[in-house]
Amino acid sequence: MVVPEGRQGTRTVVGRLDLSAIEDWIVDGRTKGMPADVSPTRLADIGAMGWSVLRDDLPFPLATIRQSAVAHNSRWMRDFLKRTGAHIAPHGKTTMCPQLFQRQLDDGAWAVSVATAQQLKVCRDCGVGRVLMANQLVGRPEIRYVLDELKRDPDFRFLTFVDSVFNVTKLADAARAASLDRPLEVLLEIGFLGGRTGCRTIEDALDLARWAKRSEPHVALRGIAGFEGLLSRPTAAETEVAVTAFVDSLASIARAVESEKLFADEGPLVLSAGGSGFFDIVIDRLSRIGLVRETLIVIRSGCYLTHDAQMYRNLFGGVRRRNPRLSEIGPGLEPALEVWARVQSRPEAGKAILGVGKRDISFDIDLPAPVSWHRLGMREPEPIPNGHRVTGLNDQHCHMAIPENSPLQFGDIVSFGISHPCTTFDKWQVLYVVDDARNVVGALKTFF
Repeated sequence: MVVPEGRQGTRTVVGRLDLSAIEDWIVDGRTKGMPADVSPTRLADIGAMGWSVLRDDLPFPLATIRQSAVAHNSRWMRDFLKRTGAHIAPHGKTTMCPQLFQRQLDDGAWAVSVATAQQLKVCRDCGVGRVLMANQLVGRPEIRYVLDELKRDPDFRFLTFVDSVFNVTKLADAARAASLDRPLEVLLEIGFLGGRTGCRTIEDALDLARWAKRSEPHVALRGIAGFEGLLSRPTAAETEVAVTAFVDSLASIARAVESEKLFADEGPLVLSAGGSGFFDIVIDRLSRIGLVRETLIVIRSGCYLTHDAQMYRNLFGGVRRRNPRLSEIGPGLEPALEVWARVQSRPEAGKAILGVGKRDISFDIDLPAPVSWHRLGMREPEPIPNGHRVTGLNDQHCHMAIPENSPLQFGDIVSFGISHPCTTFDKWQVLYVVDDARNVVGALKTFF
């Protein structure tokens, strides 16, 4: 029985994170994107500097986040979840930015998801009260840190994935040795052939669930989890069929585990999947699961808040196609993340070189796509004409094919849309928050 969390009395992650240390973070000319002559400045004071991306106040390349697009995406996801009754534990690894975690928690995020102990540490240092590790907790230092946090803070809730008897045994033994007064909460992870972690068969999953039950009270099996995002088939239709079948396998295993009474006795069950491309399928299929126990469906999309201009934009087109009624909650997700670079050479016909490269912008899925251009003195950026295309990146240079009539000149700036926000965020210590006129109104600190 899938129900909203408010009917269960479980504590929601609410309240303000402690961002004071981040606001007091000192940046200077050694920080990428900062003017070389800027005096040491608190991060919180950057919005008052009066800088503009378009007035040549800042060195390039630059990474910026449009404030209005973030606000729009935030509202869109909040409305979507309200309609479906699902919850979100956005993957913190996307941005590693507690200031954006705060935005997501303000919007009602059930938890923040992480993949490593370092990411967990960032969450805990600013006060995130519920964390889902969408990965295995394996090493001794990592396990020790989690146990210490659970003992130190009785209000801290932590859940982690498990996919082997060895892992469950190690966690149970560590909890026992630490005299932890509550169980380590785990989710049984389900995978697929050729994928990454997760049990491959229902038999393996049931064997592990039985072992977790025998490991009580040191371990508590709280639900089932998986990740469908790596499933890929030759066509979009075939991929959707594969994703649906995988999510249905999660549901089947959850029913089998419940039928043997292998879940921990108290509290609602957690069913978690849903990256940033197929969260609608996850919610639809898991909503039909038919368990007796109260159940929370928790998706983990991390990219929705900033979105992108290529991969996730295309995947979101599938979400809208499968759910035409989503038009009722307005325009879909918008790209908020831009990377700006300057034209520094036109060395030959049909080619421009810009000062941005692999150290600055995503290239693991698609090459960046030029979106707009601007020249000092122009009123606002103009759309980049057809025929401009990135053909390659070096560490610090972008090779762009340009048409014969390209308006680009030495010194002009170009904004790029990216594909896969995760691998742009990790290249910047500080990203500027800008308004729609590209005036700097704030700054975000990342912790990669």
